[in-house]
Amino acid sequence: MNYKLLFPTYRNRYLFVRRNLKTLSKGHHFGKALNLGTGEGDYDPMISQYCEELISCDINEQDIAYARQLNAGLKNVTYRVEDALNLSFPDNYFDLITSVDVIEHVGKPERMIEEVQRVLKPNGIALITFPSLDFPLTYDPINRVLSWFSEKRIPQGAYAFGHEYLVSKTEFRQWSDRHRLSIMIEQNLSGYIIGLLEMYWTGIVQRIFKANATNLQRQPDKGMALRPSTREPFLTKLTDLIIAIDHALFRSAAHSVGKGFIIKK
Repeated sequence: MNYKLLFPTYRNRYLFVRRNLKTLSKGHHFGKALNLGTGEGDYDPMISQYCEELISCDINEQDIAYARQLNAGLKNVTYRVEDALNLSFPDNYFDLITSVDVIEHVGKPERMIEEVQRVLKPNGIALITFPSLDFPLTYDPINRVLSWFSEKRIPQGAYAFGHEYLVSKTEFRQWSDRHRLSIMIEQNLSGYIIGLLEMYWTGIVQRIFKANATNLQRQPDKGMALRPSTREPFLTKLTDLIIAIDHALFRSAAHSVGKGFIIKK
């Protein structure tokens, strides 16, 4: 099963992409789409339902190899190794781009936005999510308190998962504006309740069990690693209930674990 869907933060991002693709497609398919930073490929079966052709790419060759095997039955999906800061595609190529929690790993986040703008067709749409610099205190109290006094951070909580930096919603708006991308939707993804439920332990579990725990270009093989399938666990119904409660209470809060943006060229 896709065990990741049991984590509210992951499930929330997944629902954000699925819900908005369904709305934006309005009964018709996008033409050519790019999933930028596909990782292990577990979003691709869902995204491929809304486009004629999906190219899924990642900088990590091992993840691409696993994704290709996982989704071998998807006839409209192809896989490529690509660098988000230097994509090999021509200008004005894609109708749709999805990129889920990738921009915080690339080192030069504004450069990635520049590349997204370049390869999008006029009127093309991009769905981008990222972990927020303005995360709730309940999610990572240690790094929140540290931020008041110094630049030092511990590599857990909001700074687990290979996050050397987080993305400010203000900076993301500025990058989008600078590269002529208009913001259609901005949404908080996971508030104080979800932050409390996932405080620290999810980062520790990922570091132990996930094959590419820090989401880097290369990582040594682990003797024991969890890989997702495409089957949705029954207990996601409980996860969805938690998300609904958290959203009702904190959808307009100043702080959130993540942010979801839809931008248009």
